Amino acid sequence: MSNRPLRALTVALTGVALLSAAACGAGDPTKNAGAAAGTAGGTARIRVGISVYDTSSFITAGKAGIDAYAKANNIEVLFNSANLDVNTQASQVDQFINAGVDAIIVVPVQADSLAPQVASAKAKNIPFLAVNASLNSKDLAGSVLPDDVKAGEQEMQMMADKLGGKGNIVVLQGPLGQSGELDRTKGIQNILAKYPNMKILAKDTANWKRDEAVNKTKNWLSSFGNQVNGIVGENDDMGLGALQATREAGVKIPIVGVDGIEDGLKAVTSGDFIGTNLQNGTVELAAGLAVAAKIARKQDVNKNPVYLMPMVTSENVALYTKHIVTAKDAFLAQLPALIEANLKTGKIADEGTS
Repeated sequence: MSNRPLRALTVALTGVALLSAAACGAGDPTKNAGAAAGTAGGTARIRVGISVYDTSSFITAGKAGIDAYAKANNIEVLFNSANLDVNTQASQVDQFINAGVDAIIVVPVQADSLAPQVASAKAKNIPFLAVNASLNSKDLAGSVLPDDVKAGEQEMQMMADKLGGKGNIVVLQGPLGQSGELDRTKGIQNILAKYPNMKILAKDTANWKRDEAVNKTKNWLSSFGNQVNGIVGENDDMGLGALQATREAGVKIPIVGVDGIEDGLKAVTSGDFIGTNLQNGTVELAAGLAVAAKIARKQDVNKNPVYLMPMVTSENVALYTKHIVTAKDAFLAQLPALIEANLKTGKIADEGTS
């Protein structure tokens, strides 16, 4: 049975709640400053609308970073998930524009989307930024994006090294058409071009989702059996789904991922992953909010910094585990200061060395 009527109703009701909550001080950074301004040295309160593609583990970590930076810098955040639906995301952004927010951040469902919303925001002088995944638009006010081609190259190189430059792999892709999927796939292909004795047996999307990756991997193991020598997940959640499938099948196959989420780091520590690439959502999405806020407040900032993911292996996983798992609260406490420092140096993925 189709759930489109229910989805449409849900979006409509979300819009009513959003507009109600956002009615005061719409579009005016000087409104609602009051006593709360004291938490940011007297900086006037602003409101930023954020629509993300879905509530993945990466986004959940990113929301923690957003909240920490927002609290320290007198920012009200209106946060919605599009549940991988382009139309839902367009509706959410329309609601932000109508509410007169001071800036809009989108982690887009698809790169080729939201053109009317970008144009409408520009016409109303609302800065519109793409964070984590790109939008194909020349009218964005800024972006905070990872080098996903490089991440794809790094994970594929780790796999090629593990397999000695020969063997068969399967590739779990992100949502087809999203920039992360497109660029990471490109990076994987760039490295494979150097290894004629490596072959992709199959590749398909699991939409960044762990459960979808379980089923996809089970199907591939059933189809190809012991021909599968390695599994490349374009994010950790899908790699973890593949890990579950291989365990249930009673086989051990090298797996690599991207993002460095908590469970991904644990898999590197245990040896279940040969490695991952750290895209710390806590840091990256907080940096996106920082750039948006500075643009809205007309402060100097690099409007298009690039997040360069470090490779995570058994040799350095302990540091990142400290930041994301064992000392997460302490890391969040100093995150706003870290973000400010990183924006000045341009190294927005820097997490320090201690």
